[in-house]
Formats: sequence, C-alpha cells, structure tokens
Amino acid sequence: MNAQIDDFIRRALVEDAPWGDATSEAFLPVEATASAALVARESGVLSGGEVFARVFALVDAETTVELGLDDGEPFAPDAVLARIAGRAHAVLRAERIALNLVQRMSGIATLTARYVAAVEGTRARIVDTRKTTPGLRILERQAVRDGGGRNHRFSLSDAVMAKDNHLAVLAAAGVPVGEAIQRARARLGHTVHLEVEVDRLDQIEEVVAAGVDTIMLDNFTPDELRAGIAIVAGRAIVEASGGVNLDTVRAIAETGVDVISVGALTHSVRSLDLGLDVAVGG
Repeated sequence: MNAQIDDFIRRALVEDAPWGDATSEAFLPVEATASAALVARESGVLSGGEVFARVFALVDAETTVELGLDDGEPFAPDAVLARIAGRAHAVLRAERIALNLVQRMSGIATLTARYVAAVEGTRARIVDTRKTTPGLRILERQAVRDGGGRNHRFSLSDAVMAKDNHLAVLAAAGVPVGEAIQRARARLGHTVHLEVEVDRLDQIEEVVAAGVDTIMLDNFTPDELRAGIAIVAGRAIVEASGGVNLDTVRAIAETGVDVISVGALTHSVRSLDLGLDVAVGG
C-alpha cells in the first residue's frame, strides 16, 4: 500500500480514537473475537477494497479480511463484498474509518461509471478535476479510475494550465494571451503539458496558434463546442468543462470533444450505502 495512504489512514484512526476506544475498553473482554461482513445495500461499483482491508491491518495485523470482489467490479444489493475476522477490539476500532472510505470511494466509482456509460460510443473521455476532498485526492482519483474514468493533472505541479483567473491577471497587465503562451512554452521542458481555458469562440484562434497542447472550452453550448472544434481543426486536444451533468454529458460528447472534465465526480458525490454487520463473541 502507498505510504501516503498509510499515513492518511493512521491520521484518520488517531482522529477517531485519540485516547483509545472507550466503549470497547469498558464493555468488551480483551479476549473477545468478532466477525463481520461488508454488505451492499444498493447496487454499485466497488472501489477502495484494498484500502478497506488496510485499515484493519494497520489496527491489528492479525485481523483477516477476505475481499469478495476486485476494485472496479459491479455488484448488486445484498452482495457480500468482504468478510472480516479478528479481535473484537480491533475490528470495532477499525470499522468506521474502513467503512467511511469504501463507501465514499465506491460512490465515486459508481457515479463515474454512469458518466462513462452515458458517453459510450463517442470519442470523449470522462476525467476528474482538482475539486477533491483535501487529503483524499489519491483515493478519490483511484475511485474515478475504478469507475472507468481518467484522471486530469494530479496537482498544480504536474502541468501548466492557465484558467480564467490567470488570463484576467494577464489582461490587467496588458500582456496578450498568445504572447504569454509563447513565453511559457519557451521556458517549459519538452515533456510539460500546456493547457489554456477559454470561454469565448473569439479567443480560440490566438490560443491554439500560440501552441497549446489542450484547449479547454468552458461553459460552451453544444453548438458553440462544434464551432470551436472546427476552429481548432485538430491542432490541440479539445476539453469541454462546465455545465456537465448526466442530463447534458451525452450531447456534449456527441459534439466531438476529446475530453469532458466533471467536477461532480468528486465534489458532489453521495457515499454508497454499504453496511458492516458485526457479530461479537468471546
């Protein structure tokens, strides 16, 4: 498991029980054992199974977790997704953090799969954005992949992406966008991807002619997207963003865009209804 994920899980466990689990310590014998089943209350796509298992392992390495499905696999209501057995104190100590993570990740994977299905047969890829929960990006991005989507840049360090606020600063400084793009390109290494966002058709030619790798057409209507694609004429990857939901994504995809970025995959997702049924004995 990634060291960053382990570090996050440890911090989550400390947050949940900074001085131990007062209830289990007061009520349960130290020698008590427990078994549990992770059960689906609704259909979905699994994500976070290995993360779920890792939470239990970090609490007590002797706890066993048997996963019933691999990440990315669909499931129906009442499906048993995992079985857990070990010391009762450890199982109950880990259950809430483990369940919170697998519920959220599976919710993201399930929603992503719906978007991917909605654009099937087109050239468009569904990708996420940086609108992730602080500290959880690595997990939420995995969940998008498990749902069949793709990842955008992971962080501000990974690519050059000039958005509306950057362009506003340039405009205030009297610097033409095309000139700024050419200067940036001259400073960048040959492996660095350069993307620029526009919100009007009349901005496209200057941006593309200056030499971008991707142009983002923000809040364009389907007709405007078609017109924009015609102007780009294959000189850059075309990304559509803004106003994307399950009711609009098909029409956006059918314009011929290459990429559709969807912030809702991570910023507005509902955690999936999964339950952990625990039996305690001694």
